[in-house]
Amino acid sequence: MLRPRPKSNTGPLVATILVAVLVVGAGLIGFLALNDRGDHVADTGYDEPATTGSNESGTTTETSTETTSDDPTTTTDDPTDDPTTEDTPTETTPAGPQPVYTLGDNPLFAGDNGTPAVTCDLARWGTDPQGAAAFFTSAIPCLDAAWGPVLQRAGLPFATSAIEFPEGTEWSSPCGAVSGGRAAAFYCAENSTLYMPYAGLQTEQYGAHPGVYLALLAHEYGHHVQALSGVMGAYADARYNAGVDSEAGLELSRRLELQAQCFSGMFLAATYSRGSVDDNILNEARTTQDRGDHQAGVPRDHGSDAHTSGWWEQGAQKNRTFQCNTWLSPPADVA
Repeated sequence: MLRPRPKSNTGPLVATILVAVLVVGAGLIGFLALNDRGDHVADTGYDEPATTGSNESGTTTETSTETTSDDPTTTTDDPTDDPTTEDTPTETTPAGPQPVYTLGDNPLFAGDNGTPAVTCDLARWGTDPQGAAAFFTSAIPCLDAAWGPVLQRAGLPFATSAIEFPEGTEWSSPCGAVSGGRAAAFYCAENSTLYMPYAGLQTEQYGAHPGVYLALLAHEYGHHVQALSGVMGAYADARYNAGVDSEAGLELSRRLELQAQCFSGMFLAATYSRGSVDDNILNEARTTQDRGDHQAGVPRDHGSDAHTSGWWEQGAQKNRTFQCNTWLSPPADVA
């Protein structure tokens, strides 16, 4: 889920454990200095992986059948002639890469792994529900093309996310309900779906500036990457054990959200100067990332405005997953 950018300290959003808010992530080498932002995004330095094959994860069903008899003294040459023969239960064996339910040492952060160059041809942004839906839908293949190779290199599963566009200000998902139009964006790991309700996008504030909405979508897709890798599952367990609203639990939430922010920056690094993502879109994205815990009296579960902006820059300028490993960053870098 996205926390609105402050407009005279606009109120924050409320997120459930499996739902994400727009924020920024940190890396193994520490947090990128806020005064060293620069005006560029990283060259990705990657070609498409040399190996071929599907990135889709899935399961296959294997059935093992054994012949038995109720009478241990009875033998038969043809098991099918024995009416007492029973099949063993069907077993489902996962095929292909599987999630790894760890945080700082997750394979997602191993090696020199970044998003490859992606040419993204986006539908024209329209400041109406139909135009917004067309824009977001057109960006999903770009996000898949950027993150599929990253997960493949890490030996992790990949599958695209679904996307839905709830109408009105009250709607529900398997991860919880929203009321009052407060949720600008929402990812639910239960059904691997991005929710982008038009009523919560703050179009009255942002207008026809597609870079704002592209960065928002990329943040929520970052939560999808966390879910595919196993990071989100490990986070949910860790926060439950720490106490959801305890200081330790809130710090875990900030690490999750700031990492999704860093992943949003990585996506802009992959697509910048190719196709639809030009200087204008990049600057719109860059200058609207101060969506942190800016209202007094609200649990600090997303990080400061300075950190949400800074971690987005970390992803955009460094474009490496290990640079977004908030789980190993000092507490001061995810405050």
